[in-house]
Amino acid sequence: MAGNEANRAATRRRRQLWAGVLALVGLVLLIVGLTVADGVAAWVEVLVAILLLVASYVVQHLARRETVYRHDDKR
Repeated sequence: MAGNEANRAATRRRRQLWAGVLALVGLVLLIVGLTVADGVAAWVEVLVAILLLVASYVVQHLARRETVYRHDDKR
């Protein structure tokens, strides 16, 4: 059981790390798209940024759901 718990914790940390990376890249693209870019490039950057932020939310939600709703083997 200890190995299984360690595996779950490692998976949760990895998902949270990826969620953070996706959010950071999404925010940077959003800032660049809204301030620096012009024309079609700006809209493309903003759309990609929104998609990355939504993907970050989904990955973070999956990591949290696995933690909160995990099945305990002790029951």
